[in-house]
Amino acid sequence: MKIFLFLKDHLLAVFLSVLLLTGCVICDLSIPKLTSEIVDVGIQQSGMEHIATDQMTDETHSLIGMMLPATDEAIFADAYAQDADTGLWHLTDAGRAERDALDEMLTFPMVALQGAQKMGGGATDIEQVLQAVRAGTMDEGQVRAYVEAAREEMALSPDMMAQMALSQALKEEKAAGADLPQIQLAYLLKTGGAMIGLAALSMVLNILVGLVASRTGSQIGHDLRERLFSRVVSFSDAEIARFSAASLITRGTNDIQLVQNVTIMILRMVLYAPIVAIGGIVMVLATNASLGWIIVVAVAIVAAVILILFRVTGPKFKIMQYLIDKVNLVAREMLTGISVIRAFGREGYEQDRFDTASRKLMRTQLFTNRAMSFMMPAMMLVMNLTSVAIVWFGGHYIQDGIIQTGDMIAFITYSMVIIMGFLMIGMVSIMLPRADVAAERVMEVLSCEPSIVDPEEPAALAPVGKGARIQFDHVFFRYPGSSECALSDVTFSVEPGQTLALIGATGSGKSTVLKLLERFYDVSGGSILLDGCDVRSIKQEDLRRSLGFVPQKGFLFSGTIDTNVAYADESMTEARVTEALALAQAKEFVDAKPEGSDAPIAQRGTNVSGGQRQRLCIARALATGARAYLFDDSFSALDYKTDADLRHGLARELEGVTKVIVAQRISTVRDADVIVVLKDGRSVGQGSHAYLMEHCGEYERIALSQLSEEELALGGDAA
Repeated sequence: MKIFLFLKDHLLAVFLSVLLLTGCVICDLSIPKLTSEIVDVGIQQSGMEHIATDQMTDETHSLIGMMLPATDEAIFADAYAQDADTGLWHLTDAGRAERDALDEMLTFPMVALQGAQKMGGGATDIEQVLQAVRAGTMDEGQVRAYVEAAREEMALSPDMMAQMALSQALKEEKAAGADLPQIQLAYLLKTGGAMIGLAALSMVLNILVGLVASRTGSQIGHDLRERLFSRVVSFSDAEIARFSAASLITRGTNDIQLVQNVTIMILRMVLYAPIVAIGGIVMVLATNASLGWIIVVAVAIVAAVILILFRVTGPKFKIMQYLIDKVNLVAREMLTGISVIRAFGREGYEQDRFDTASRKLMRTQLFTNRAMSFMMPAMMLVMNLTSVAIVWFGGHYIQDGIIQTGDMIAFITYSMVIIMGFLMIGMVSIMLPRADVAAERVMEVLSCEPSIVDPEEPAALAPVGKGARIQFDHVFFRYPGSSECALSDVTFSVEPGQTLALIGATGSGKSTVLKLLERFYDVSGGSILLDGCDVRSIKQEDLRRSLGFVPQKGFLFSGTIDTNVAYADESMTEARVTEALALAQAKEFVDAKPEGSDAPIAQRGTNVSGGQRQRLCIARALATGARAYLFDDSFSALDYKTDADLRHGLARELEGVTKVIVAQRISTVRDADVIVVLKDGRSVGQGSHAYLMEHCGEYERIALSQLSEEELALGGDAA
């Protein structure tokens, strides 16, 4: 799954999480074992832990010595020392060091002392043997022979033998005068304290896991947003159009947030399940493997349920993310064009369109949610059936002496812990397929290489004078996905300091010329030269630093007038900002504001008029001090007087600087040094206004549609 790829740069955090989770699992799985011991040892055995008692009577010591094989006599002799005053035998330091071996060694003699078993194929009852020993009618060799015969025919399980031996050891401690209630209380306090300590340690480790997971998830989210934004900023218009702005916004917000949240769950829950499963199996085998098969079956059923749900819901989660894109697209269009919607009374239509997109998303979400709703009931059913199975079979095993009551309680707890671990995966699995789709969508953007890239060995611009020389040499261009050329064999040039104007009908390719010059797209054929260098051989930063661009649609950022005009250089002086505002014919309305150039600008410049927004955009370009200025129909929202004043100011203040103007008005372009007339992507005329009026019918038609012959003859601007 692609979502796991984002963890490869955070292997230390993954390792630390695994380490902390392992500690949590050890604590969680140790508590059931202690619970079992409280039941078996603390309650049933009154706190008696060892068959080798701390003290025993002289008679018991003698009888056990008779029953032990000759090979064990020396160890038993060193394990106990007799108190001369009381006559009791006490466990020595050597005995405590060998206590586990002593427990195994004394099991059968302690069982024999209970007098409950027959020895040697229907022979004398053990009680009769003991009486014979006491009376002196049976020697040590005869007793040992009976004991060996009984050991071979003993039909009890090791667990049952241990329980009977511990019961006799408890009687022996009582006969020796031990305080049994105090022994039991001490054991319960010790074991209960250990359980409390493990629970507290588990809590601390869980908190640390949460901290590591949260920091790692947040860091992954931060890194992805940064990488995604950097990549999107490097995209050309072609890549932006391919993904769509609405989809890129969704991928940068909703998708990354989903990846971040699921990454946290992976570190906290998904890694926990295999660790707890392995740990649970180890603890089950260490306790008693008799009921282990029930837990194995339960885990297999849980894994099958999760796998089936993954296969069913996985494709739907991919569809869901694209439907979210669609909802965002419709909502974005509605909010952006709300004034147009109201003007044409299309609120109902847009509401229906949004409702259609929303309903498709709702149906997909309902399908996935309904499928996932089976998760919890199925898990709870498996959990409860597992408990019933353990109690059912465990009861029979207890009756047969195979396990103890505490073991059954421990098995139930182990099964709950293991299944809860997989239940956590089940809960995460609701989000995991969707998060994997989100990760794939993010990776799709990150792996998309921009079509406009800097050359490996960029050419160095060698500016001559203030202006730039611009040439289009047989340029052909086709937009991505289009079969028709937007520009066909367009050739023209403009010398430094000259003004070039582009005019033509809507869709003739005027704006495309400026986009190619700015290298928002690369030409399909031919070349564009700036100061003799192909723009594809120049670094984008150097190219665009040489060009001051005013887009067709004025766009302002939220902030102030000052921050918008000084957008190219935050350290721009106030004098430079004021000069640019004055040249753009914007100083008058800026000075009229109480805050002046510190007046706030709303997002997209919605709190200023279209003409004011256009003039501020022009001022922003002029403040850069570029060598060539590109005006993409940037005077369309200006009145004729402001248009004329602006053009005269540009001619006066920017003498020697190259200017390229895209316009619809004859009055805006007529004074240009070179006018290029475009029609259907082709150049149908080039020259001065006077030349084109005589030799270009297309230009003459446009001119006469806007100005009368008298106005054209006078050379004045239309009022």
